[in-house]
Amino acid sequence: MSAPELHASIIALVSLASGIAAKHPDMGLCQLEKLRGMGIPDEQIATVIEIARHIRDEAAQKLDAAFDEKAGIAMPEAAPANSLATLPELKIESGNSCCSSTPSGQSCC
Repeated sequence: MSAPELHASIIALVSLASGIAAKHPDMGLCQLEKLRGMGIPDEQIATVIEIARHIRDEAAQKLDAAFDEKAGIAMPEAAPANSLATLPELKIESGNSCCSSTPSGQSCC
């Protein structure tokens, strides 16, 4: 028995989010057009974009911190305004979870 196919809007949302999180050069603009053409509300698309960016930024911050730790690099107190070091401190929600919420409170888990 085969699994049921995902709705085209779900595929487009997943593709948009993964493209953003992966920093794909096409930036998900094709998926954005498809989603709007399907009548998906901009608020829902914005939520997906927010979560994808949060995951991307959190991954970069954790990778940078791990590199700095292994390299024995201490980050200066005053980081440039566009630095990932200026992101809010990561909040672990509970237990062994590796998930934190976006700035607007959206869960990415």
